[in-house]
Amino acid sequence: MAGTAGTPGTPRVLRAMNDRAALDLLLEHGQLSRTRIGKLTGLSKPTASQLLARLEAAGLVLATGTTEGRPGPNAQLYEVNPAAGYAAGLDVTPQRILAAVSDITGRTVGRHELPTPGRRTGTPVVQQVTDALDGAVKAAGLARGDIHRLVIGTPGAFDPTTGRLRYASHLPGWHSPTLLEELAAALPMPFEYENDVNLVALAEQRLGAARGHADFVLLWNQEGLGAALVLGGRLHRGWSGGAGEVGFLPVPGTPLVRQVTKANSGGYQELAGSQAVPRLARELGVEDIPQGPYAEAAAELVARAAARTEAAAHPVGDDEPHRRLLQTYATRLATGLASLVSVLDPELVVLSGASLTSGGETLRALVQAELEELAASRPRLVVGDVREHPVLCGALESALASTRDEVFDTSR
Repeated sequence: MAGTAGTPGTPRVLRAMNDRAALDLLLEHGQLSRTRIGKLTGLSKPTASQLLARLEAAGLVLATGTTEGRPGPNAQLYEVNPAAGYAAGLDVTPQRILAAVSDITGRTVGRHELPTPGRRTGTPVVQQVTDALDGAVKAAGLARGDIHRLVIGTPGAFDPTTGRLRYASHLPGWHSPTLLEELAAALPMPFEYENDVNLVALAEQRLGAARGHADFVLLWNQEGLGAALVLGGRLHRGWSGGAGEVGFLPVPGTPLVRQVTKANSGGYQELAGSQAVPRLARELGVEDIPQGPYAEAAAELVARAAARTEAAAHPVGDDEPHRRLLQTYATRLATGLASLVSVLDPELVVLSGASLTSGGETLRALVQAELEELAASRPRLVVGDVREHPVLCGALESALASTRDEVFDTSR
């Protein structure tokens, strides 16, 4: 009967489920033959042949060649058509917007960086977003209309009740209550916004150190200190989107910070954020403090301290201040983490952001040891695997997931 074609269990829906299973296998394995797809899906050879013919006619797969060097006749190979759909991601910081476009297989085909030099820029945010996106689209040899979905990663989070960006007063121009409406009017594709640290967690969950883990915390420390919470396999954003804004967390060892959103800081940020590392190094007598942005200086100091701690079994001279720097920094990090793991009891904690990953296994082991003394819950700590533009990587992964759901749906 009309109206029942989409009912679960009908031939149309079953075909769509088999189509999606085959497409996901092709994404995972790359080129596959009809016989291999049949074995992996459990479909008969005739059914697998019909499936591939259907997907090829829909422009979702391509016949790319044949197997060679094996006994018997050569077999036709198939792969997902990269041009079946495109997704885009934006990583927004006060200094720049980094944009990238990916084809449906996940390969980045265009990238563009748009400098946004602080509060002096007179360019409206909507134009900054469209300029950055257009730059990446042009680099990919595409047009705006080719993009199926865009995900924008920013510090903080947009309050669902007011539409305003919260927890990110350092991001000029992004706090208009009508910004999301203006972006929707300017962009020809569906778009989503997400907290930048949440996107790093998504990248680690899909591609990095948190693969296979349904409950984990990601601690991020770079320009700011924040966390992402994944519970039951899904991001936990909180009622206002502010879950994980742990930089505002009151912790022992620092004065109590009041009106934290106006100060754009809090106890844990002051204790263990990147800006605290050069200050702590000076207090401990470390020489040759790097100049420049504090996040870069912190990463260099942590890397240097970890290298000297690891290399020197019996440190002397100027090695000792570096050892104390790394140990004190580990204690400060574990102080805030203790509150998180005591409440959430996660399976895993991923350390990410340059001020953490630069310390490598040496810093991780120190934080793990400190945390085991400060908290009853004892999750395993790991260093994040996704190091190159992790926010952008997470934005692309999020946009790709939605794009694939749309493009690969053959039940419509």
